[in-house]
Amino acid sequence: MTKVLGLAGSPRRGGNTETLLDTFLSGAAGGGAVVEKLSICDLHLDATVDPWSGWEDGRCVAEDDYRELCEKMIAADVIVVAAPLYFANVPAQLKLIVDRSQCQWVRKVIKKQELPPTEAGHKRRRGVFLCVGGQTEQSFDCAAETIGSMFRLYEADFWARLFHGSIDARGEVEELPGTLRHAFELGRSSVAEPWQK
Repeated sequence: MTKVLGLAGSPRRGGNTETLLDTFLSGAAGGGAVVEKLSICDLHLDATVDPWSGWEDGRCVAEDDYRELCEKMIAADVIVVAAPLYFANVPAQLKLIVDRSQCQWVRKVIKKQELPPTEAGHKRRRGVFLCVGGQTEQSFDCAAETIGSMFRLYEADFWARLFHGSIDARGEVEELPGTLRHAFELGRSSVAEPWQK
């Protein structure tokens, strides 16, 4: 069974990016996947003081919710991140997840260890980034690079992105049926399209 993990990265619950995420997850569930959504702001996460302390085995030593989140990301076949654009990047709460992924860098680069395949047998995961903001779509490049760097650490290909500029007020995305339809179809395709062997 294909697993899809959705990460709501906005500090504002029920906003535009969470609406896109819910729509994406509905499409994935309709395609037969098991879906789970986590709101980053509901997690207890500490900023890492010394990123090298105790990471010899590629595991983060901080005892907070990141450990469980990390395991869920490793177990997922599709990781979908949804966040608004904040000053050309993602909100601080989500950026903390990216920074805490340093332990995966240690595993991959220093220890030369690969992640095991998912339960569905996928060696490579799929990464999807949903992002909206009040700026033009050219302003999303930095945020995409940030999230893409995290995807690489979890051995996820940057499979798809859905960006929409000129959106700021709560609920604006609901007035864009084409964008919602696109999110739904991306969700369905993310689990329906064949994986590369």
